[in-house]
Amino acid sequence: MSVVNVDQRHPAVLPHVRIQPAKGLLELDLVALWQYRELIHILVWRDVAVRYKQTLLGVAWAMFQPVATMVIFTVVFSVMGKIPSDGFPYPVFLYAGLLPWFYISQALSRGGTSLVGEAPLISKVYFLRLILPLSATIAPLVDLFLAFIAFLGLMAWFQVMPTWRILLLPLFAGLGAMITLAAGLWVSALYVRYRDVGHILPMFIQLGMFVSPILYPVSKVPESWRAIYALNPVVSVVEGFRWALIPGFQVDFSMALPSLGIVFVVFIGGLIYFRSMERTFADVI
Repeated sequence: MSVVNVDQRHPAVLPHVRIQPAKGLLELDLVALWQYRELIHILVWRDVAVRYKQTLLGVAWAMFQPVATMVIFTVVFSVMGKIPSDGFPYPVFLYAGLLPWFYISQALSRGGTSLVGEAPLISKVYFLRLILPLSATIAPLVDLFLAFIAFLGLMAWFQVMPTWRILLLPLFAGLGAMITLAAGLWVSALYVRYRDVGHILPMFIQLGMFVSPILYPVSKVPESWRAIYALNPVVSVVEGFRWALIPGFQVDFSMALPSLGIVFVVFIGGLIYFRSMERTFADVI
């Protein structure tokens, strides 16, 4: 959908807005997206404020959750399970993988339910619907930043000094956001029509941790399976985070190229599907 201002030739007449269908399925309407930037800011701030409202720890929960998960998983998988970590301290290795995973899982969960969760707003007020999954993708970046601060303390505890590669961390965070938004476009639009998505999404997110190198290194994956395993876009993000944060960690970035192609195709396909379904959201939701 796009918004066109009319009756601007007569200042005495109150301006009114004509809402008309978009000309193409791939039309992003960046001008309208920029005009609604304040709404994006409000939605992001609301999500962050509501998440920690009336809590004792407040935003410290963004640090406590990954730290507690790291401690439990370290005991279970490293101390008891003896899972290797390519020669690096397992808590540092694990936390560097949990950082992007917590962001991706939270952003996908919020983005997938963003349209249905805002059903009263969608049915009563017009605005660019793309804003909802977009703001749901941006909001968890606050938690990612706070969890990263806790990771710096963990690195100091194990006397691991970051290198210049840490400056490239926003690049991999942006890739994670791109992956999440691409998936969120599909999931949110499908959820409006098929509420089964609400049951499938949590299971899909839970299983995603085990098919991504969060708890174990890629070296544990059989050589014959690594080409297929690398098609998972989350693998590139997790390995990129570890490469940027852990000195001496090596990554074969050539294996990431196919997954980047998959992300591009999924994003374009998701955008087309989202735009094609957008005009029916208010009626079906």
